[in-house]
Amino acid sequence: MNSPSRPALFRSPFIPLLVVALVGLAFARGEAGRFARSGGTPASAPAARQIVEAPSDLSDDELATISIFERASRSVVFITSTTMRRDLFSFNLMEVPQGSGSGFVWNKEGHIVTNFHVVYGANAITVLMADRSEYRAKVVGVDPDHDLAVLQTQAQSDALVPVTVGSSGNLRVGQKVLAIGNPFGLDHTLTTGVVSALGRTIKSMSDRTIDGVIQIDAAINPGNSGGPLLDSSGRLIGINTQIVSPSGAFAGVGFAVPVDTISRIVPELIEHGKLIRPGLGVTLFAEDLVRRWGIKGLVLAKVARGGAADRAGFRGARVSSSGRVELGDIITQVDGHSVKNLDDLVTVLDRHKIGDKVTVEFLRENRSHQTTITLQQIE
Repeated sequence: MNSPSRPALFRSPFIPLLVVALVGLAFARGEAGRFARSGGTPASAPAARQIVEAPSDLSDDELATISIFERASRSVVFITSTTMRRDLFSFNLMEVPQGSGSGFVWNKEGHIVTNFHVVYGANAITVLMADRSEYRAKVVGVDPDHDLAVLQTQAQSDALVPVTVGSSGNLRVGQKVLAIGNPFGLDHTLTTGVVSALGRTIKSMSDRTIDGVIQIDAAINPGNSGGPLLDSSGRLIGINTQIVSPSGAFAGVGFAVPVDTISRIVPELIEHGKLIRPGLGVTLFAEDLVRRWGIKGLVLAKVARGGAADRAGFRGARVSSSGRVELGDIITQVDGHSVKNLDDLVTVLDRHKIGDKVTVEFLRENRSHQTTITLQQIE
């Protein structure tokens, strides 16, 4: 019996050649793959050497920025605060994180300047210095109306590098600014930009107007609050305070309280624990009540006996013999600025100090008058 015949493919004389061709193709592909992976050239050709350019010198502007950061960052601190909360199940008191922010060294006595909102409601405050040493801090004084607070630590003298204080009175739109802080807890971060506008106003936590604020485009984010704003010479020109952003992160508009305001308030916070304000020595009727009366101005309810307004001859409200309440004088302008509410008055008086004389325009029995008042100290 004959054995079954094999398929024609296996009897073909071209089978060896096909196998050889397939093996050769696989070998070629393998070599090509190794060549591609190595990034080299065929063995027969010399490998091309990649040319690496030596780093060029930094520009004068870059060197200046680096120098400012290295010098000024030694004055910047990272502030964390905690508060006490009661556990809902055990009713035990626990210390929980409250917030964080930045600050800067004011003097060798260990005073640290920051924003009021950074330490508001804190039970305990910790300050991390530039040399990574950590200290507890106490609040020395606060001024919520300008969002300023002064802390004090017992840091070692060599860790206390006071910031160089400049002036904000001669700032110009377009000049370079540098911001150092701890955004999102990332310590000692530098951002740069320019002064975008001057003379802005913002609202503090106490809902009072902060006047003369600097608008900047240097990126500041949560955690930058309380950090220094510097000029191109590394001098303090403001304290980074607020941003305008629909998302809560930086959107190109930041605000800093000017250093001239800081320089006026911080020494008083250190000495008295609060801002000693100049005032008129009067008590005003509530603003909503005055609005309902349709009056535009500050209606005097009471004039302190022997005070600045009393010496200038102002009259408060009084009750007539018939039992009718007669309104007192109505202040309409102070130093040429219209005053419609207490915030307007405080904004004007913030530009003065105790003992300054201000011109006051007021209405008495629907007749306009003008006089001068010497500002007194108020609590």
